[in-house]
Amino acid sequence: MSWGSELWDQFDNLEKHTQWGIDFVEKYTKFVKERSEIETNYAKQIRNLSKKYQPKKNSREEEESKYTFCRAFLTSLNELNDYAGQHEVIAENLTSQIITELSRYLQDLKAERKSHFHDGRKAQQHIESLWKQLETCKRRFERDCKEADRAQQYFERMDADINVTKADVEKARQQAQVRHQMAADSKSEYSSYLQKFNQEQNEHYFTVIPTIFQKLQDMEERRIDRIGVCMKTFADVDRQVLPIVGKCLDGMTKAAESIEPKTDSKQVVESYKSGFEPPGDVEFEDYGQAMKRTVSETSLSNSKEAREKPAGKSKGKLWPFIKNKNKSPKQQKEPLSHRLNDFMSSKPKMHCLRSLRRGLSLKLITLNSHVRNLIEGSGPEDFSHLPPEQRRKKLQGKIDELNKDIQKEMDQRDALTKMRDVYVKNPQMGDPASVDPRLSEIGQNIEKLQFETQKFEGWLAEVEERMPSKSDTNRRSGLYETQNNTTVSNNCAQDRESPDGSYTEEQNSETQVKANINPIPPTSSTPEFDDEFDDEETLPTIGTCKALYPFEGHNEGTIAVAEGELLYVIEEDKGDGWTRVRRNEDEEGYVPSSYVEVFLETNAKDS
Repeated sequence: MSWGSELWDQFDNLEKHTQWGIDFVEKYTKFVKERSEIETNYAKQIRNLSKKYQPKKNSREEEESKYTFCRAFLTSLNELNDYAGQHEVIAENLTSQIITELSRYLQDLKAERKSHFHDGRKAQQHIESLWKQLETCKRRFERDCKEADRAQQYFERMDADINVTKADVEKARQQAQVRHQMAADSKSEYSSYLQKFNQEQNEHYFTVIPTIFQKLQDMEERRIDRIGVCMKTFADVDRQVLPIVGKCLDGMTKAAESIEPKTDSKQVVESYKSGFEPPGDVEFEDYGQAMKRTVSETSLSNSKEAREKPAGKSKGKLWPFIKNKNKSPKQQKEPLSHRLNDFMSSKPKMHCLRSLRRGLSLKLITLNSHVRNLIEGSGPEDFSHLPPEQRRKKLQGKIDELNKDIQKEMDQRDALTKMRDVYVKNPQMGDPASVDPRLSEIGQNIEKLQFETQKFEGWLAEVEERMPSKSDTNRRSGLYETQNNTTVSNNCAQDRESPDGSYTEEQNSETQVKANINPIPPTSSTPEFDDEFDDEETLPTIGTCKALYPFEGHNEGTIAVAEGELLYVIEEDKGDGWTRVRRNEDEEGYVPSSYVEVFLETNAKDS
């Protein structure tokens, strides 16, 4: 069906229809644009959700990553992030393949439609002008015919009247002839214009208008075809990302299937196994003998009989049950049932220990210069506050970290050495002497790291040699009983046992005190003990520093810094090569002193 032959008289309706088609394209373009915005916002929300539940650095969530279900959740979060990326791809493709193309096409479509209807109106005006000329000729011919008839009638009346002179009759006859000639000329002109008009009209309705309408029809069909292509592209944009979305979902499924309950249960054992032996049986205490009651090796009494018992008959101590239930020696006179109830219900009374910790913290930092990871919430450097098994794992992990750091420094040294060799062979590329300071610094760092590694290897060998045995248990029991005659205040910092039930085999009293006053690490299994130190005051700022090199801060107690970052100094280097800094109120730790440039305040330097 052709618009030119079927709709030759529907010029105005076709004009409205084509305008409606352009409006439809604009509406569809707006629809795709809103869909693209929805995809962009959805992808943003998905990314924010994934980021929100990502494990935070130096937090307990990072420790939990060793469990299979935590790793599976982390994998699902990463896959979800990739899933969000595919929705961003959808938004980008909708914009580039549909919105941009349709916007450009709309401009061309409007210009083409305007041109066609301009030609149509011009043709309409031309045929209307011819019609007006024809009407003018027709009216002139009609008027001349009427004038000729009147002149003929007047001549006939004059010719019939005997009273009229022959001259008047001749004049009337000549006038009638003139009018008849004018009528004949008008008739000829009218006939000529009529023939011309019919030709123009025939060409207008059978050639000009059909051609214009055909162009409009072709334009409209191209518009409809373009809309169809865009709708197909709209679906294809989604279909193109389905394989990747499917891979993301497969990754989530695979992560879920990788969860191993047995492995996680085994990991709990590995994480919290202390290495100590279970306590022995509690011996009967005869309260019938007021002055000479029997005291078991596993009780909390401090009698001389307990100290006089042979070491070989000592039983395992009840340290696991009193880890957070530190009691004063006065409790020894209470019934055994009361003590057991206290073991299971009461919280530790750590007020004197907390006061001692606050009073000696600055002094111990100065004396114990080799402790580089001593930050808020961490234990001594040798992890002596931990049970043997946990201490062994911590030391082994520390050695692995140090070996990695040594390897990194050695890689940097090799790279700089090659660079220096290149400079030596090609002086125009650089000065070889410019590399020497950095090589010297790296050499010093390697020496420090190797020294630290040897130190931790020594502690590890000591722990492996002193893993608990029967004799160790008896010796610990005897050491515990020698504390019975000390005062209540001295019992707040017990010699061999820290308030959380840990112990150390070191004979140095200073080491014993340090092991007791250092707080429990955040990853410890004693949250009640941590609550006792929540009200500790924040150290004041003594200056600022600027990071000269980036530091990743993988070790416990350290803080990651970026090159050029400005930080607050809260404790300067005490000779161990580490400086304590703070980024904000909640984030602080140690960084290597050689990695930062320190600017101490005047009052801090004077003090």
